[in-house]
Amino acid sequence: MTANAGPAEGVPGRGALFQLLRDGRPRTRAELSAETGLARSTIADRIDRLLAAGLLRYADKAGSTGGRPPSMFAFNPAARVVLAADVGATHVTVAVADLGGSVIAEREHAIDIADGPEAVLGDVVANACALLTEAGRRRQELLGIGVGLPGPVEHATGRPVRPPIMPGWDGFDVRTYLHERLGVVSLVDNDVNLMALGEHRTHWPESPNMMFVKVATGIGSGLVSDGRLHRGSRGAAGDLGHVQAPHGEDVPCRCGNLGCLEAVASGAAVAARLKARGLPVESGVDVVALARNGSVDALRALRQAGRDIGEVLAAAVSLFNPSVIVVGGALSQAGEHLIAGVREVVYRRSLPLATEELRIVQSRAGDQAGVLGAAAMVIDHALSPQELDALLAG
Repeated sequence: MTANAGPAEGVPGRGALFQLLRDGRPRTRAELSAETGLARSTIADRIDRLLAAGLLRYADKAGSTGGRPPSMFAFNPAARVVLAADVGATHVTVAVADLGGSVIAEREHAIDIADGPEAVLGDVVANACALLTEAGRRRQELLGIGVGLPGPVEHATGRPVRPPIMPGWDGFDVRTYLHERLGVVSLVDNDVNLMALGEHRTHWPESPNMMFVKVATGIGSGLVSDGRLHRGSRGAAGDLGHVQAPHGEDVPCRCGNLGCLEAVASGAAVAARLKARGLPVESGVDVVALARNGSVDALRALRQAGRDIGEVLAAAVSLFNPSVIVVGGALSQAGEHLIAGVREVVYRRSLPLATEELRIVQSRAGDQAGVLGAAAMVIDHALSPQELDALLAG
């Protein structure tokens, strides 16, 4: 077999061997041989190629029972980088991350999603390239880009599917647009799915069934089931904001329906109610500022928004049975009042068996959840056995 040839049928290739080392624990050739059943010579060939590509590094030598101690090898997350973009309705955060998912550089700026895909994505590409240079990394080191969008996305094609707040985006081929401009693999998903993935990977890996709820300009949720994102058949799983709210009545929603949870309990909805009472608010960010300054009206409104969200989540808890519900998004930054309202209703309305071990908590990843999830998505793809074998062969 030549150095660039693929492995024999049934024999794990370099990419498959590399998966064992992604956990960061150093291993010797003997340990890898024992774990895989491969011959030492085969292990040596795989290790040499991964070292040459920079994906592995030498670690401290193992203890020896006599003679020279054996070399140990470990994953080198600094070998390559990925780009991650969290696109919201009014802002975009772009980041450069290493292969361990750690953010190296990051920037956020205002956009308007209604400007259309070419304007917004052109902005993402320009800022991503500038950030890559700023981080001191070359384009040749880039393995891919992951992007989160504020609407339903068919993940398999990277195309938005009838997104309610994204005029001109329906069916747009986001993946191809990005690939043509950056020359690397491009993956796209709903922003809340990626926030769920980012939160789960960095803070709740031991909880295989988790629900992430974003409460900001709108409301959405991401579902992690058995440790994997559950997207649904068309990418619409977790569209919590457009479920009928029990007390929504005839409140119009921007999706065209009446009484949606988003129309009742989102940051925009809470701000509109407080503004109608004469308070100086224009957005959910203003609501958070009022709450932090002790405004009783704002605190009461947040608590009620939490109760309204809890009414819908109580049904979701019975259906999905998560062990953790993480509440994130701009409105969650107001403190415990929103989450206290959620807990109040969920624990009262759901069956004891479903809530016995349920935790309802504020996001720990905060504003970085989206880019952490986007980075994790593209890293998982780029470092999969098949993709990595192709990279090493090239």
